[in-house]
Amino acid sequence: MKSLEGPRILVKPPGPRVQELLKLAGLPPTQYLTPIAEEAEGIFIRDPDGNVFIDFISGRCVVNVGHRHPRVLEAIRKQLGRATHGLTEDRFRLERELARVTPGRFPKRVSYSLSGSDANDGAIKLARWSTKRPYIIAFAGAYHGVTYGALSVSSYLPRMVRGFGPNLPGIYHFPYPYCYRCPFGLQHPECDLRCARYIEDYAFRSYLPPDEVAAAIIEPIAGDAGWIVPPEGYIRYLKEICERNGILLIDEEVQTGFGRTGRWFAIEHWGVEPDILVLGKAMAGGIPLSAVVGREELFQRDGQPFAHGYTFGGYPLACAAALENIRVIEEERLVENAERVGALIMKRLMEIKEGCSIIGDVRGKGLLIGAEVVKGNGSKEPGLEEASAICAEAFHRGLYIIHMGSYGTATLRIAPPLIITDRQAEAALNILEEAIKKVEKSRI
Repeated sequence: MKSLEGPRILVKPPGPRVQELLKLAGLPPTQYLTPIAEEAEGIFIRDPDGNVFIDFISGRCVVNVGHRHPRVLEAIRKQLGRATHGLTEDRFRLERELARVTPGRFPKRVSYSLSGSDANDGAIKLARWSTKRPYIIAFAGAYHGVTYGALSVSSYLPRMVRGFGPNLPGIYHFPYPYCYRCPFGLQHPECDLRCARYIEDYAFRSYLPPDEVAAAIIEPIAGDAGWIVPPEGYIRYLKEICERNGILLIDEEVQTGFGRTGRWFAIEHWGVEPDILVLGKAMAGGIPLSAVVGREELFQRDGQPFAHGYTFGGYPLACAAALENIRVIEEERLVENAERVGALIMKRLMEIKEGCSIIGDVRGKGLLIGAEVVKGNGSKEPGLEEASAICAEAFHRGLYIIHMGSYGTATLRIAPPLIITDRQAEAALNILEEAIKKVEKSRI
């Protein structure tokens, strides 16, 4: 598959072997819109019928260096020959590397976890414990995970929390700066960042004592909400609010980290140094590992260290994979490739948007790009059915893509592995454009 420049569909999905597997799982054939992986390599996934799909979402932003990168695999094999549990040199070397590549020119400490969800829990615990303050600021539309702390600062869809309450107390949600659908009905820059100013001008003056707020946790680019990029000045102004009130800024980079946006971490686009970072997904090239990275002084209080850990936190195979993952990103210049190829994809998507009415907005950074689907003909009404139809059409042509979105919206999620070439990107976009045009023709 390594030599392919595009997908290869041998039999209309789902083929006979996949149909057998779907039957075992009790699923109808119409639900086959996510490839079952018989083998995955680079940007491709081959299913049991031999159909090869372009993975346009990187396993949901997990395999930034591509599926089964040979150098990451070799690092795992070497570690298997040494140890599979306990403390290893790689664990401590990885802490130094994470301190080096993450933003912030100050001493740092690292706490390991397994998933983005429990790393978010760890960040909340660290903020409350180190500041001795109870409250947390979070943002509407966020997806931080499904453990109780992460779930409580999330607000992606009602089904995330329905039936699980009460959630963690002391969480206050504020509007995320969604300029395409501004919750205040304003336009940037004339809005003067009303969504950020609301925190100080209203909440801090009425119902939320700022001196009791431990942290504000934010995705620098809102992920599952629809790859929403905040306007210029927003992240910096939020940091200023935090600094004025002794509040920690938690930068949640589970989806946006490790080169995804054309920077090592998305918050670097705005030159802001957070107090705490939450890492996961692409951290170890496909092996489960996550971490909380923060200012060193936050990990000590009253002479006691911060207590947060997991049996498999700092798992030797994952640490070895993560170290090699960082080397691959640097030595293969994948951050630069994400910025360059991402610009090409953005340009092409903007051209597609100009030629059809069901793509309402295109936004993103690097290889983290969203195309919001609407009903069309001048309407900004969310196009949920249209987005689902586009994804299905693309899948049957060999392109694996999904849609997401908070507030009842639907945004096509474009986030291929950072190793993608110009030709592979062009092949994927040709398929996507065909799917969009077919759906628009059938609907309008």
